[in-house]
Amino acid sequence: MDTDERRSAARASNYVCQLSYAGQLAGQHASQSSRAASHASDQAGVPRQGLWVEEPAVRWRLADPVRTAAVRAVIIVALTMIQAMVAFLSTLTGSWLAFPMVLSSVASTVVATWAALDVWVTRQVWKQRNGVVSLPSSSARQLRRERRRARRTARTAVRRAEQIRRRGSGQLSEA
Repeated sequence: MDTDERRSAARASNYVCQLSYAGQLAGQHASQSSRAASHASDQAGVPRQGLWVEEPAVRWRLADPVRTAAVRAVIIVALTMIQAMVAFLSTLTGSWLAFPMVLSSVASTVVATWAALDVWVTRQVWKQRNGVVSLPSSSARQLRRERRRARRTARTAVRRAEQIRRRGSGQLSEA
């Protein structure tokens, strides 16, 4: 299944889910009499739609290496923020821990920046290695066909000219 087929399938399923969601919203505003009727239909053996309807994700899932780098970056950034908050509070209280915490917060900020860049680089590398296979557009295909056709006609014209030259000047005979 190529990329276009996957995207069209995702759009179709998303559209169906949106329709079912719209139907649920319309069903929420139903009157008491329709609820009583639906309760009677449940007893008659007609199944009702559940409360939870699974909707597909709009965006594709990240690749495993990219997701790993992103989780690592989020953990590092969270720890850096905690460390910066501890450094700030210990500075306010005048604790001896303030200076070492400020130094380590600066180092952690460098590491957090590196981790964020790692996510970006990992994503770009993954896209280059395993990314979407681009298909030529119909206009590019059409231009290639026209070029091929022109080359073919030029080759046949050259062949005909060589055949005429090999046969002679085109006169019947010289005798």
